[in-house]
Amino acid sequence: MLTTEDNDLLTRVGPGTPMGALLRQFWTPFLPSADLPEVDGPPKRVRLLAEDLVAFRDTNGDVGLVEENCPHRGASLFFGRNEFCGLACNYHGWKYDVTGACVDMPNEPAESNFKDKVRITAYPVRDVNGVLWAYMGPRETPPPFPEFEINTLPPENVFPPHMMLEECNWVQGLEGDLDSSHVFFLHGRIAPDGPAAEGLLRLPFGRDLAPTLDVVPTPYGAVYSAKRINNDEGQRWHRITQFIFPYFTMVAAGVPNSVSARAWVPIDDDYHMLISMRGKLDGPVTDEERARALSAFDKGGGYLPETPDPRTRYLTAANRQNDYAIDYEVQKNINKSGIPPLGNLQDRAMTETMGKIYDRRKEHLGTSDRMIIFARQQLMKLARDYQEDGSVPALVDDAKLYRIRSASALLQEGEDWQAATAQARDADGGVPLSWVSLFD
Repeated sequence: MLTTEDNDLLTRVGPGTPMGALLRQFWTPFLPSADLPEVDGPPKRVRLLAEDLVAFRDTNGDVGLVEENCPHRGASLFFGRNEFCGLACNYHGWKYDVTGACVDMPNEPAESNFKDKVRITAYPVRDVNGVLWAYMGPRETPPPFPEFEINTLPPENVFPPHMMLEECNWVQGLEGDLDSSHVFFLHGRIAPDGPAAEGLLRLPFGRDLAPTLDVVPTPYGAVYSAKRINNDEGQRWHRITQFIFPYFTMVAAGVPNSVSARAWVPIDDDYHMLISMRGKLDGPVTDEERARALSAFDKGGGYLPETPDPRTRYLTAANRQNDYAIDYEVQKNINKSGIPPLGNLQDRAMTETMGKIYDRRKEHLGTSDRMIIFARQQLMKLARDYQEDGSVPALVDDAKLYRIRSASALLQEGEDWQAATAQARDADGGVPLSWVSLFD
C-alpha cells in the first residue's frame, strides 16, 4: 500500500507537480497523424499532462502544438484561422507559427514591433510513422527522439495506431499492463476444449494460475519474466514484458515477426490515452490488414462521437456507462469476463472501476504484484531525484536504450531465460522475434 502523499506523488501530472516535471523530460505521443490530415486544415483541441492545447498542421505540413488561449485577451485559438504558415486568433488576428512566435498583429500600427515581444507557449512536435509526439520539457534543444523499433521501421510496415481513451488515472492503466498474473482470469475462455471465440486466449497456461515473477532492473526501466508450467515434461512458458520509463510497455507478441509498443499517456490526473503502436518485420502492412486495424472496435459499436472536450475523443461505445457491454451468457459459456475482447476493453473494466484515482492505502499486494511494486518505487524515485537535483534517467539522452523487444518463450525448467532470450529482446540482435502464440 501507499500513503496518501506517495499516491499523490505517483499519480499527479499537472504543471508544477514532481511527476509532471519528470514526465515532461520525455517525448510524449499524443495524437494519430491522421487526426490532422491536411495542411491549413481545422485545428484540434488537445489536453495533455493537464494542459489545454491546440494542434494544427501548417501550410508547410509542420505540426504546431500551442497553448489554447491567446496571450492577448485569452480567446481560444481552437477557433483561429489556420493559413499562411500560422494560426490566427479570430478575436483580433494575432497570429502564431508552430514555434510560438507571433508573426502578425494586424490591429497594431504597421510600424509597431510589439509582435516581436510576444510569444505563445509552443512545444516541438515530431510526426513519425502515424503518431504525433511532443516534447513539453524545459530544454531549448529537445532530447534525442526515442528509437523504438516501431519508430524506425519503414512507414509502409506500420499499422495505424490504436487509440483508446481510459477514464481513470494513467498509473492504473500502466499497472494493468505490467500485471501478468491476470491473463488467464480476465482474458481466458472457460475451458481449453470449450467454445472458441475470436481473440480469446488458449489455455494450456490455465493449469498454472500463479506465475513466478523474475524482475530485472535495466537502465531504461525493467524487464521481467512471468514463468508458468506449460507441460509435464518440464517445459515452462516465459511471458517476458518490458517496462520503459515513464509509461511505455511491450508485452509478448501474439504473432511472429511483429513488434509493438504501448504508451499510457496522461491526459490529466483523471484520464489517460492508451496508444498502441504495432508494425511488421517481414513486409508492408496490406490494405486488408490496415482496414482491419482501423475497424478494430466496430464490433463493439466503435467510438462515440467526439465532443468539444478532448476527454471524449476515442471513447469506445462500450464503456463504463453500459458495463462495457458485458454478456453474462458469454461469461457462463465462453469467456471468463463476458466482456468483448476489443482492444483494452476487458482491462478497462477493471482499472476504471477502481475510481478515477485509486486509493492505494486500501490495497493488499502479493508476490504476483512484484513488478507493479517495482515500477511504482522507480517512478517515485525518479520524480524525487529530478525534483532534488535535476537528474533524469539514462534513456532521456540515450535514444538507443529504446531498442528492445518483448518476448515469449518455451524453455526447460532451470534454463536461464535472460540468456536464452537476450538476442530476441534486442531490436538489433539479428534473430527472429521469440514468440509463443497465445491465441487460436
